[in-house]
Amino acid sequence: MAELRQIPIDQIVVPERLRAVEEEQALIIARSIVEHGLINPITVRSTPAAKDGNWTLIAGAHRLRAFEINGEPEIDAMIVEGDKADAQLIEITENLFRNDLSVMDRAVFVQSYREIWEEKFGKITRGGDQKSKDQVDPLVGQNRINLVQMLEEEVAAGSFSEHVADRMGVSVPAIKRLQQIAQNLQPTLRAQLRGTPAADNQSLLLKLAKEGPKRQQQIAAALKKQPDISKVLEAAKEPPKEVSEADRQRAVRVDLDHAWKAADRMTRVLFVFDMLIEAGVSDELRKQVKTEMEKAR
Repeated sequence: MAELRQIPIDQIVVPERLRAVEEEQALIIARSIVEHGLINPITVRSTPAAKDGNWTLIAGAHRLRAFEINGEPEIDAMIVEGDKADAQLIEITENLFRNDLSVMDRAVFVQSYREIWEEKFGKITRGGDQKSKDQVDPLVGQNRINLVQMLEEEVAAGSFSEHVADRMGVSVPAIKRLQQIAQNLQPTLRAQLRGTPAADNQSLLLKLAKEGPKRQQQIAAALKKQPDISKVLEAAKEPPKEVSEADRQRAVRVDLDHAWKAADRMTRVLFVFDMLIEAGVSDELRKQVKTEMEKAR
């Protein structure tokens, strides 16, 4: 059961978020609130045993920060029941289908959406998750999505990717690309890319996701000194390997062998004649070769 009420801002605990608060966006929301008021309340859950407050934020970090900027002591909040996993699922469902998410953040939300669900209700398998059918979602309230119903629709369809793709209005391959980014992009590199144009560049993120963990850590360290990812990648390119003279000559012989086998008789005679001239053979020998060439014609 959800309850709407005003609560003191200094009694709200903000846990680590999947999506970091962007100060610039919070400032924009703060100005909007001054003109129009708070249209959508934040969402919290009661945590009286928490060290720093009686409420823990579930959704609305930017709105909460906007109220702090405006110096407001209280904020409208929708109070819901549930545990930490329930809170994370609400945070994800509120943010997952937003248009302003970067590709990287959307990838993280898609992956987290599934991981938290499976941790709470059991593994999603093709043909349906029988365990989830007996669960009652304690978080269904005003303007909230019934998470159990959503996932039951998904498992009935037999594919998590199809479920999220349908909800987001994108293709299944697009969802799988997001999962690839989320699963393979190292947290240290994600932290350096967040808030930059690279975080919304899917092809670049996929390229980075294919790099090994050690390589990604090196790129992340370089970004701390040089924030331009294109310059970092250019500087990090491995120099071309030096080819020894023996290897070069071996490659030349291979090419010559292929060319000789593909050539007709006249081409071979002309080739030998040119080589003899290049080698500086006697005039008599060149005449003999020329005679043979005329016979070959």
